[in-house]
This record gives sequence, structure tokens and C-alpha cells, in this order.
Amino acid sequence: MRLVFVTAATGVVMFAVIFELLRRRQMREKYGALWLVVAIGMLPLALVPTLLDRFTSLLGIASGLSLVLFLAVVFLVLVAVHLSWECSRLEEETRDLSEEISLLRSDVDALREKIDLDGSREKAATR
Repeated sequence: MRLVFVTAATGVVMFAVIFELLRRRQMREKYGALWLVVAIGMLPLALVPTLLDRFTSLLGIASGLSLVLFLAVVFLVLVAVHLSWECSRLEEETRDLSEEISLLRSDVDALREKIDLDGSREKAATR
């Protein structure tokens, strides 16, 4: 019975924390929605623990806990792969932006030199 209470409490606390992060705009909606689904998914496991046992017996798995742990590991691996993909994409975007800024700085420096040369020629011509 303690596990049921701990699982339910964890789901409720997780839901509240994710909701607050979303409200404060400290987490993007696409990630928040994913974690809210996980938090909400924990509640049926806590409230109806026999549901998991029935489902695992249909699949031929010995223990509901084994299934939950396996699915949790698969889920976390998928999250890690997705975040690695996002990180790689952002690194490439950062590199592209850095190159573009370098080119723009070069253009600005060339324009400044041209303005300085034109300005010094005008001063020399007026003397």
C-alpha cells in the first residue's frame, strides 16, 4: 500500500512541478507536454495496481515492475536520443550564425574603412 501512495504522490508532485515550470516559461511546451503525460500516466498505475498485473500477464511478462522499469529505460533512452539530436542541431545553427556574424563584421569593417577614406579625402580637398 505504501508503494501505491508513493507512486500517486510522485505523479501529483511531478505534475505540479512541470505545470509550474511551464507557467513560468522555464520549460518549452513540447517537453512539458511529454512530462505531463508521464506524470498523468503514473496515476493509473498507483490507483489501480492490479491493472498493471493484468496487462503483464497478457504480455507474458513475469512482473509488472519489470515492465515498468523496462519502459522507463526505453523512454529515457528515447529522451536522451532526442536531446542529443536537438543539441547537434543547435550546434550547427550556432556555427552557421557565427559564420554569418563574421561575414557581417567584415562587411561593416570594410564600410568603415571606406567611409574613413572618403572622409579624409574630403578634408584634404577642402584644405
